Amino acid sequence: MMAASSGSLADLIDAALPQTQCGRCGFEGCRPYAESLARGESPINRCPPGGRPVIERLSALLAVPQLPLDTSCGIEQPPRVARVVEADCIGCAKCIDACPTDAIVGARKWMHTVVQADCSGCELCLPACPVDCIAMDPAPGLPAAPLDGPALEQRARHFRRLHEGRLQRLARNERRRREALQSRLDAAHTGGGGPA
Repeated sequence: MMAASSGSLADLIDAALPQTQCGRCGFEGCRPYAESLARGESPINRCPPGGRPVIERLSALLAVPQLPLDTSCGIEQPPRVARVVEADCIGCAKCIDACPTDAIVGARKWMHTVVQADCSGCELCLPACPVDCIAMDPAPGLPAAPLDGPALEQRARHFRRLHEGRLQRLARNERRRREALQSRLDAAHTGGGGPA
């Protein structure tokens, strides 16, 4: 009974978070932070992308006092998106591997680009880039101020779908890799595996 209740609470908390998957809260993404909050192990003020609106929602949801944003995690700011400086991109694909929403497209040894509508502004691509060819720009079509609750919620739903799609793709790729490896191992153990 307690696990189901805790799981439901974690779901509600996760739904209140902006789904940027940035890790600024100290966790690997929004869901681990939500689970820690549901267990009462973390304060509600560690989400700079959500800022004041998320702190207010978490305060109401968890019936705890509001706190000012913990600036050791970052500052509240207008939404931003990544941009690859094309002339400097070497096509290493490290930014693609780091992107939690699959917003960066390209191929190894080719220039990459960012689908700005899918970029959560997490900034995880910045440290991944060995040639420092990624810049952060204001998100097009959005206000030059931190977003309010409804705008955050709309973007969060989009980023959640993208992130879940990425996780499913990675799991599918890993399953195929393991199946191919197992097939090779089976063939090696049976001396080729085919009929004589």
